[in-house]
Amino acid sequence: MIHSFHTPTDGIALPKAFTFPFHYTPHPLTRLAADEVRQYLLTRDDWQEELRQGKMFGVLVIKDTEGKLGYLAAFSGNLAGSNHHAFFVPPVYDLLQPDGFFRIEEAEISGINHRIAAMETNEAYRSAREEWKKAEEEAQTTLASEKQKLKEAKTLREQRRKEGVSPEEAEAMSRESQFQKAEFKRLERKLKEKVQAAGEAFQAFEQEIQALRHERKTRSAALQMRLFAQFRMLNARGEVKDLCEIFRSTPQKTPPAGAGECALPKLLQYAYLHQLQPLAMGEFWVGKSPVGELRRDGCFYGACKGKCEPILNYMLQGLRVEPNPLESVHKEELRTVYEDGSLWVVDKPSGMLSAPGKVGGVSVAEIARRRFPEASGLMVVHRLDMHTSGLLVVAKTRGAFVALRHQFEAKEVEKTYTCLLY
Repeated sequence: MIHSFHTPTDGIALPKAFTFPFHYTPHPLTRLAADEVRQYLLTRDDWQEELRQGKMFGVLVIKDTEGKLGYLAAFSGNLAGSNHHAFFVPPVYDLLQPDGFFRIEEAEISGINHRIAAMETNEAYRSAREEWKKAEEEAQTTLASEKQKLKEAKTLREQRRKEGVSPEEAEAMSRESQFQKAEFKRLERKLKEKVQAAGEAFQAFEQEIQALRHERKTRSAALQMRLFAQFRMLNARGEVKDLCEIFRSTPQKTPPAGAGECALPKLLQYAYLHQLQPLAMGEFWVGKSPVGELRRDGCFYGACKGKCEPILNYMLQGLRVEPNPLESVHKEELRTVYEDGSLWVVDKPSGMLSAPGKVGGVSVAEIARRRFPEASGLMVVHRLDMHTSGLLVVAKTRGAFVALRHQFEAKEVEKTYTCLLY
């Protein structure tokens, strides 16, 4: 599993700290390892069609127990229908093993799916559903028609009363009204009973299907949790936690599907199990960009946040890791572009926040409050993304803030963005 570099590495300095996995510039050794993995992939004619569809791969630069430099390789998910290939590290847990509990229970759940599909296409089920819908539609149409007749009869009686009727005629009209209302109620009850009978016939089928759906949901959830408990992740301190424990303190509480199957957790797990020293990492894409995302063949990408962030935050404990470049601390000195009694316009550098945020780090708003402690209503009028450098307007007074915000909202302020493409 440990690969020696075929390309000479003389003169390449080792990294001083392990790669921050979510935002990084690949170390030269990482690039060499990735190039060698890509060369290996070109030799696998049997994988080319799958690789063209797109897959994420990862490399981990390591030192072995004798201090020799090398690297490990991994892929996210599975490749060619398997989790095991000689060139790559094994999975943390192989859910594809044919005699394992996952495959066995998965087959049982698949059987439930087939039963549900068979029932939903059953002619008796379809016929019962159509009869129920038909009864409901007929009831609605009939009652609407009868209500209209009642309304017309009432209008006619009111017109006759205005024209003048005898007491006997008025009494007859009252009896007619009561009779028509009673007839409508009897019709309404009859139609309701017909709809209810048709609905009960349909519900007899539907309840059985719902019971199967509930069983499927319950068994799927239990299977997922049992599966996550098999992923017993190590960290650099030698501690062990399963995925359920790792995700328990996160907002979602439970691991998402596919957690633990990405490249970097596999690589770190193998390194820890075999007492290898992780030095640097990189994850790169091979093949076409997936639908809904932008991925370029051969480009490096940060580890995924949803599945990997809690896992890697745990697994990297005990390693010296590079600081998050997004949280780089800037000198609390901003270049003033313009200033008067109401405004302060500054040149915000890339990497600085406009206002305090979740990722920490100094912000323009905090600097402004310290610079002008006596100012009333000191507020950042608009914002720029952390990575975006440029002019930022700070209002020193409440009046200036309100006036400027109105101008921004009314699109009276012209903005120009310049993007440098590499």
